[in-house]
Amino acid sequence: MHQSGSILLVSCYELGHQPLALASPAGFLQRAGYSPGVLDLSITGFDEEKIIRATFIGISVPMHTALRLGVRAAERIRRINPSAHICFYGLYAALNSDYLLEHCADSAIGGEFEEPLLALIEALSEQHQNHTHLLDVDGVSFRGRTQPPYLKRLAFVPPNYRGLPKLRNYAQLANNGSYGLAGYVEASRGCLHRCLHCPITPVYNGRFFVVPEAVVLESIRGLFNEGATHITFGDPDFLNGPGHSLRIVRAMHQEFPKLTFDFTAKVEHLLKHHSLLREFAGVGCLFVVSALESLSDVVLANLDKGHTREDIYSLLEGFRNVGITLRPTWVPFTPWTTIDDYIELLEYVRREHLIQNSDPIQYSIRLLVPPGSMLIQQPEITAFTGALDQTNFTYRWTHPDPRMDELQENVSRIVERAIESKEKTAEVFERVRQLAYAARGEPAIPFSSDFVPLMEPPRLTESWFC
Repeated sequence: MHQSGSILLVSCYELGHQPLALASPAGFLQRAGYSPGVLDLSITGFDEEKIIRATFIGISVPMHTALRLGVRAAERIRRINPSAHICFYGLYAALNSDYLLEHCADSAIGGEFEEPLLALIEALSEQHQNHTHLLDVDGVSFRGRTQPPYLKRLAFVPPNYRGLPKLRNYAQLANNGSYGLAGYVEASRGCLHRCLHCPITPVYNGRFFVVPEAVVLESIRGLFNEGATHITFGDPDFLNGPGHSLRIVRAMHQEFPKLTFDFTAKVEHLLKHHSLLREFAGVGCLFVVSALESLSDVVLANLDKGHTREDIYSLLEGFRNVGITLRPTWVPFTPWTTIDDYIELLEYVRREHLIQNSDPIQYSIRLLVPPGSMLIQQPEITAFTGALDQTNFTYRWTHPDPRMDELQENVSRIVERAIESKEKTAEVFERVRQLAYAARGEPAIPFSSDFVPLMEPPRLTESWFC
């Protein structure tokens, strides 16, 4: 296992950013004396030589899209290198371990995966040398022996990006007509909250872990030296530990005063810590991503989001006073969303000049109910759901109003074509809006171009979706 290329870590998709889920375990393995190879399929494609050379292949699945791509990759890997040990690790490995172990994986790891991954590799090396049976490795699931996610504090080390494509190959910051390289780090993992639809909830169950400040800053230092002018903090919620986050961005700004950043946080945290936003703006924060999800209090209550539509109104007003762009994300298609709700959301986006703040993909998002989801335990959803569609890693559900399911399919087609053809955001929005009104059986009055700013607010060039 210590031979170069014997260990291969594979990423399929990480929202267009350089895959931290490869660089972080690579750092752990390097510290232990290993020389892992890395392969980012989203950039470099399938490298058969690397696959054939590997004895252990770890496939990172931090999100639903990555999981679907990862299963396809594993099937191909198995054909090329049938003797390799294939391990799926990450958030969606924990949620789907039963299926993965039955079909394409030898092991699966969820939660804080780096130390179990290292322990697994060491156990496999021992097994190979002494011809023993595989040891019981804490946090690692095998066929017939499933273990819970590993939720212990790690002795973090800085990520090792050696072997990955350069930053210029990944999503960039677009701001005022110019583009800059964007790095990606995490200051914490897990989440204090238990939103019912969130895939983090069944894995972390309200726990979160901070990454030491020194490790985060060393990561930022490395990315800056690679040319990054902007940093995305990819924490599920950057304000789970507001003091920790504030110390990091203060130190970052002191060392790199021209470096800008963005982060993700819940509505309730942004309201609670509103007094911090001006300081965030002063040390380089350009925009914040927040899962507003819906303007319907019925939907928000069924998702247990912890905020209301009135909170959304207050949040938007607060952001306008501090000079940071709010980039909302939505889940506009749920079993409880009516056609009127959907149109109201679009009109709110139009009225509040948010057209350029939301990626068009957001108008097509359908509520995902993965295996293990806390939603499936709620009577509010079970009336709408069918059996688990295991090959697509979700419970299927049907809207009580057939118009909504048809609208979601039509919006998805429009948005996907628009992304491929690089249509302007405002043009896509208006097509979606016209489609929504047509689904309700009435025409939409075309909106004035006055509602669309001439200059797009800061954003990353990769659409935000899971």
